[in-house]
Amino acid sequence: MTELSGVDLARQALVAAREAAKKNGATSKKPKRRTTTVARRDGREPLGLGAAIGLMMTERGMVAPAAGGSVLARFDAILAAAVPELAGRVQAVKFDADTGRLDVVPDAPAVGTKLRWSTPKLIAAANETVPKANVRALHILAPAPMKAGLPAAAADPAPQPTAPAAPVERRTPPDGYRRAIEAHREAARPSRVDPAIAAAVERQTAAMRELSRRAFPEPAVVADDAPTPIEQVHLQRRRQAAATEAAALRRARAERARATVPSAPGSRQVTGEVA
Repeated sequence: MTELSGVDLARQALVAAREAAKKNGATSKKPKRRTTTVARRDGREPLGLGAAIGLMMTERGMVAPAAGGSVLARFDAILAAAVPELAGRVQAVKFDADTGRLDVVPDAPAVGTKLRWSTPKLIAAANETVPKANVRALHILAPAPMKAGLPAAAADPAPQPTAPAAPVERRTPPDGYRRAIEAHREAARPSRVDPAIAAAVERQTAAMRELSRRAFPEPAVVADDAPTPIEQVHLQRRRQAAATEAAALRRARAERARATVPSAPGSRQVTGEVA
């Protein structure tokens, strides 16, 4: 168990004194920091614990923040003032004075929904009941059954000083350990696969690939600028028409050339058909 320091004891004593004063109906005022010179002891005279705590708080002007404990302790009154129909069905479990967030736990999902609708009223009632609390947000946790006999102030314990973690010193491993690790890494595991079985597996894989290639042949790769089948038909027809036209022109030229050639002397020009 961590031993409490003087600051923590002073805070706990101040919180207890304020709670007792509120229960008795007395009002507490914020202590003002003394500006007068305080006579310091030389350390040889006996001094009680309460006097030492009071003297230390007076010299340093320390005030224990009691807003969190007040909000948790008076949450039932805050809930009764804001949402009286939910009295006894919601429990405050934590209050963060730095962020102003109050964590509450309803006993049923319907109660949580009602709390979400009544969040502004609950925050206003909390700040009105505890003026220095400065509650700014309400965080509704998952529904859970109410725990009887659990004081609300116990859910927000005073922060305990934490000791700084000591740096971890890394030790250099011995030479034997490092040599064993290197030998283990260099050692190769012997292969347990039979070479004949591996060769048979390779042949079977190659045969399956060949059967797959024959059953599902890959389509021929067509270039992007290659003509489509319809364009090929049109091109072939144009070529045939051009070839027919060229042959007709050649035949007409040959017939015209034969017609212009003069006939030999003594020959007869046959104009009719031969029977």
